[in-house]
Amino acid sequence: MAIILQKGQRIDLTKGHPGLERIVVGLGWDPIEKKKSGLLGGLFGGGNAGGSDSNMDIDASVIMLQDDKFVSKDNLVYFGNLKSKCGSVTHTGDNTTGDGDGDDEQVIVDLKMIPASINKLVFVVNIYDCVKRKQDFGQVENAFIRVMNSANNEELLKFSLSESYAGSTSLTVAEIYRSGSEWKFAAVGSGSSDAGLGEMVNKYS
Repeated sequence: MAIILQKGQRIDLTKGHPGLERIVVGLGWDPIEKKKSGLLGGLFGGGNAGGSDSNMDIDASVIMLQDDKFVSKDNLVYFGNLKSKCGSVTHTGDNTTGDGDGDDEQVIVDLKMIPASINKLVFVVNIYDCVKRKQDFGQVENAFIRVMNSANNEELLKFSLSESYAGSTSLTVAEIYRSGSEWKFAAVGSGSSDAGLGEMVNKYS
């Protein structure tokens, strides 16, 4: 059974699962329906925040850090660069609507292929063209990140982002980082007003 994490919790990823080499990181979310957005809010809270929830395009990305710093564009995996240069991180493709059940976007990580110089993978999501469309995460509900063992599709852990992120246009969802010879997972769940992926990446420069 998957371990359910709360914001701020950290957990051993590989130590508790000997032989774990390849994982699938799934991220999911649902735009709040128009009929609900002005009344109920949702797990992210805040209601519509003045914008339309139609055509909400949320993008998941991975920022690969070296000593907690972003040093090369080759270490950014997103819809415009679906695979890291080293081949250890692969984005399976962009979902432009968030419709449907289950994962909206997935990232495959081969832990053994990650270069020794990389100490952390930061999983982030942002709303494409959020300023022009006047959209924020107050118009989204049921957001989560989960990690599965690629070998057998066993769900190892899940973190649901259940607090209010109204006014936030980007989220740092989670981190997978080295701890000695092992890998750990941190449930972050922090929102910001960054208008795009570039602004998020710059924070690690």
